[in-house]
Amino acid sequence: MSTPSTPDAGTAPSVRKEGAPPGRGTAGGRRKREFTTRQGLLIAAFMAPAAVFVALFTYYPMIAGSQMAFRNWNLTDLTDTSWVGLKNFREVFTDPAWSTVVDNTVLWVVGSIVPQLVIGFAIALWLRRRFRFRGLYQALIFFPWAISGFLIGILFRWLFNSEFGVVNDLLQKAGLIDEPIAWLADPQTAMIAVLIANVWYGVTFFAIMILAALQSIPDELYEAAALDGAGKARTLFQITIPYIRTTLALTVLLRVIWIFNFPDLIFGMTGGGPNDETHIVTTWMVKITQQGDYGKASALGLLVVAVLMVFAVFFLLATRERRIPARGTGKRGVRS
Repeated sequence: MSTPSTPDAGTAPSVRKEGAPPGRGTAGGRRKREFTTRQGLLIAAFMAPAAVFVALFTYYPMIAGSQMAFRNWNLTDLTDTSWVGLKNFREVFTDPAWSTVVDNTVLWVVGSIVPQLVIGFAIALWLRRRFRFRGLYQALIFFPWAISGFLIGILFRWLFNSEFGVVNDLLQKAGLIDEPIAWLADPQTAMIAVLIANVWYGVTFFAIMILAALQSIPDELYEAAALDGAGKARTLFQITIPYIRTTLALTVLLRVIWIFNFPDLIFGMTGGGPNDETHIVTTWMVKITQQGDYGKASALGLLVVAVLMVFAVFFLLATRERRIPARGTGKRGVRS
């Protein structure tokens, strides 16, 4: 009887791992390319111009401007730029306009974000439906986002003009007012006017982002909800909003940062007036810079960066997606 041949003791059998493609990982297969020093230098050479550009025009001004906040840097007297520590920060906090600027900034951000989110969400839900000329309506709604914020401010300054503005004319014809309102001459109505302009301008961004997220929701989810008898409100709060929650959170975060750093529209409409009553932090910072006090303006700029960084961290932590472990297992379950 013949016995099966066995491999020699000094040679190891060639065993291919189960599921591995034949030839790969063996002497006859293709070998993995090694990353060479020459390739690394080539990549570095391609990246060097962009890195130098960013370093010169982003990081260097940032560092130079930051150190100004701790120096006596005033264009009226450049002979003395000595180190003054936290003096510029104390001048910011003790300035009589500081409390008004902070109140206006909070009102500016909150009063713009909430209507923009609600109206933008409603427009996105409407545009998700299929109807005639939907592309035309999308183009008309998205058009304002292509216009400069300063130009929007000039446009609304004419609209709210007390003598020949369209807003007063429409309100008078509708019988809502008896005489023209000096919108931009009264501190209270001036803030309302700039908020209306910013809401009109920013709704577009929310509509674009939310519509893109809504189009990623499978239609099968809505069909299943309809079969289960779910109404529109239940579908909205249990399917639509949870599915696009991440997009909503990031969109709100971006808009808060942009609105906080958006002096263009206010400068175009009121220039911070009347009597500096519509200044927010960034418009006030520009005004201080125009007055030549670079040290105080740099201190205010560092405060803006610090506030936005803290807000971004806490906002992302509060809105991050958490996974709940499934019962009886150590595996991750559904997102909450």
